[in-house]
Amino acid sequence: MTQGPGSVGFGGAQRGGEALAHRPEFGWLARGGLVARGVSYAIVGILALKLALGSGGKATDQRGALQTIAHQPLGKALLIGMAIGLAGYATWRLMRAALGHGVQQQDSTWERVAAAASGLAYAALCVTAVKILVGANSSGAANSPKKTTGGVLEWTGGTTIVAVIGAILVGVALYQGYKGVSRKFLEDSNTSQMGARTERAFTALGVFGHLARMVIFGLVGYGLINAAMNYDPNKAIGLDGALSNLSHYSYGPALLGVVAAGLIGFALYSLADARYRKI
Repeated sequence: MTQGPGSVGFGGAQRGGEALAHRPEFGWLARGGLVARGVSYAIVGILALKLALGSGGKATDQRGALQTIAHQPLGKALLIGMAIGLAGYATWRLMRAALGHGVQQQDSTWERVAAAASGLAYAALCVTAVKILVGANSSGAANSPKKTTGGVLEWTGGTTIVAVIGAILVGVALYQGYKGVSRKFLEDSNTSQMGARTERAFTALGVFGHLARMVIFGLVGYGLINAAMNYDPNKAIGLDGALSNLSHYSYGPALLGVVAAGLIGFALYSLADARYRKI
């Protein structure tokens, strides 16, 4: 049976993707992206921990972390490295979503969907890094969750869209908690290459970090659902808003400190993951 041009084109793209996924340079880009992810979470966590301790920190998100990097000595060079790493991570995640596997493991349908969402999110973060490098304003009110949510709420069916996105984020939060408690994240790592002490430390950081991400994603998702139910974009929050909100609860500084430490733990886990991840 002859194949049409569309099927030939798809097959060629599939083979090209397979070839790219098996190149060692692609693996290094993916690992560099895990390092970039870890650095961004470390900055967010450290600033939140300083805020909890009353040492002049602030609640920020990963975009704010990139801004912080830009203001450091050699900030431009560091930001270029972050942009390259984020681009590599986004490409790797999108490739995994498209192919359904890497060199070392197969992905389930849910893992492919999660990979696509992660790839798009980190591609957007890479664009933000590039905008900061060229001097564009990438952290103003136009990019705030309240502004974005307010625009979506004006659409036909906007409240449903915002509520669904919020529900998805709550689902992601629950999955992060499940990964942490069940230690499912270890399935993605070459634990056979770790010593006993290294595996214990890696596991502890992964559990703590995933539970911290559960809290953050849950608060952001709840904020979006609340915004949809009340038709009030001011109730929508991002990562920085979620961290700020923690300080308003009973024992707020202590709770914020625990979550901030968890984010730092996830950052350290990401750095170790760059070494041991199944690519």
